[in-house]
Amino acid sequence: MKPLKIAGIGYCVPETVITNDDLTKLYETSDEWIYSRTGIKERRVVSGNETAIDLGYNAAQKALNKSGFKPEDIDCIISAASAPPQLYPTLSCTLQTKLGIPNQVPAFDLTAACTGLIYALQVARGFIGAGIYKTILIVAADNNSKITNWEDRGTSILFGDGAGAMVVTESDDGVDDILSIDISADGSIGQMIQTNMPSQCCPLVEQADEVGTGKIIMNGKDVYKFAVSTVPAYVEKCIEKSGMKSEDIDYLIPHQANQRIIESIQNRLKYTDDKVISNIKYYGNTSAASIPIALVEGVEQGKIKLGSTAVLCGFGAGMTWGAAVIRLRKGIC
Repeated sequence: MKPLKIAGIGYCVPETVITNDDLTKLYETSDEWIYSRTGIKERRVVSGNETAIDLGYNAAQKALNKSGFKPEDIDCIISAASAPPQLYPTLSCTLQTKLGIPNQVPAFDLTAACTGLIYALQVARGFIGAGIYKTILIVAADNNSKITNWEDRGTSILFGDGAGAMVVTESDDGVDDILSIDISADGSIGQMIQTNMPSQCCPLVEQADEVGTGKIIMNGKDVYKFAVSTVPAYVEKCIEKSGMKSEDIDYLIPHQANQRIIESIQNRLKYTDDKVISNIKYYGNTSAASIPIALVEGVEQGKIKLGSTAVLCGFGAGMTWGAAVIRLRKGIC
């Protein structure tokens, strides 16, 4: 396997902020009720004609600038998108044109919900490791606010919109930035989080009993139980696979789904607060974009020092989950 280098990372979030107090205009709730259960105070959402395409484009531009690569250097585009503004053309194909990537390189989306960034990183690692492609752009972008049921207090308090991007390439110094990575899924419990798309049978045949609404349906209690019982041990396994111990890792950068879940992983690894990166308070759950947003913002705020190691972990609809132990080189964001 050829070694992989993480060359640049960027993120973008919408300007519009929806606070917990704003949500009291939609249903009976309070800032205290939401924050005590989720750790969320506010979230960013797209407005008007703004979509995940705009967010993904801005995040990709920042990642490219940091990486030193130009659009014509990209060999492949992989987008992790579970709530794109359109099914096709795919987010990747749209971004290919919008970014001005001149070559007819492969561009495709993969859907692993909130684990999408780690799934895409695993796919990119395989491509680069096998020598199929040299430089790959990964974009994780969603506008979950557009498929959220804003009458459902249980789910609408959780989600926000955002995008993260990463440029990965064949390492020029022989050092692999992925120390270990692993992804998993269990479709038998996939009903915990569902989005059933609107559809209609041909008018000449029998019609389906139910028609999807296109909105997120989630059993929050079961998702919480799944996450706290599965993810912490899985992260430990991934760290062990890297040949390191939990105390050797500088930072834990988890998917920002719920502050209580983040704390359960932190407690399992016995990490102090300064080693755990959490910004869910201000962005909510931004799906696959949450890890790169937390990573780059952590660097910008001085919480993360580059030239270090980090474990990334996520879980989401499917159900899917994954973790990666990576090197954070200086200059990547």
